[in-house]
Amino acid sequence: MGVATTSFLIFAASQVGTPGPANMALMSVGARYGFVAALPFVAGVALGKQLVIWPVGFGLMELANRAPWVFEGLKYLCVAYVCWLALKIANLRLTPQAGADNPPGFRAGLLVHPLNPKAWAMIVAGFTGFVAVGTPHFQATLTIAGILLACQAVFHPIWAFAGDRIAHVVAGRPAEKYLMWMLAGLTVASVVFVVFGGGAQE
Repeated sequence: MGVATTSFLIFAASQVGTPGPANMALMSVGARYGFVAALPFVAGVALGKQLVIWPVGFGLMELANRAPWVFEGLKYLCVAYVCWLALKIANLRLTPQAGADNPPGFRAGLLVHPLNPKAWAMIVAGFTGFVAVGTPHFQATLTIAGILLACQAVFHPIWAFAGDRIAHVVAGRPAEKYLMWMLAGLTVASVVFVVFGGGAQE
């Protein structure tokens, strides 16, 4: 009994490192406010996934089987949130320095993964695909949570830093508007793919 840790680590790294709503948000915040100012948001995004992992690990999916309509409604709430987030991304304009408005902080970051369908899909895939039947809940959840947090600690700052670097290149230029709309489009496309087409990327 246990968790296939090596296989799950490969799976988690491939998912956490690829584009999706959370990573698009991290890139956008890094681009708008700079890497250092984005770090509290990065920490919130990373720890926010734990708010999903632990309830799932301790039986939340059993509730899904008993009241599927609750989770169906949650799915569309998540889609609406990500579309709203994408609209904000599309209308942002970049600056290499901190903007006049305040950057989203730690608490704002905590909300990203609980409202991210891709995070839910990836976590459920982790428990159903990499945990042996009969593994104690705490052992399985601690392992899944630890591996995902480690991957996020590596990849989330990279996405925020990439946004910061991109801002230095395109801020104030005609390409800026098209870049932000492209990021917004990728954000929406990523969540539509998961909800309606299957998949479990970050």
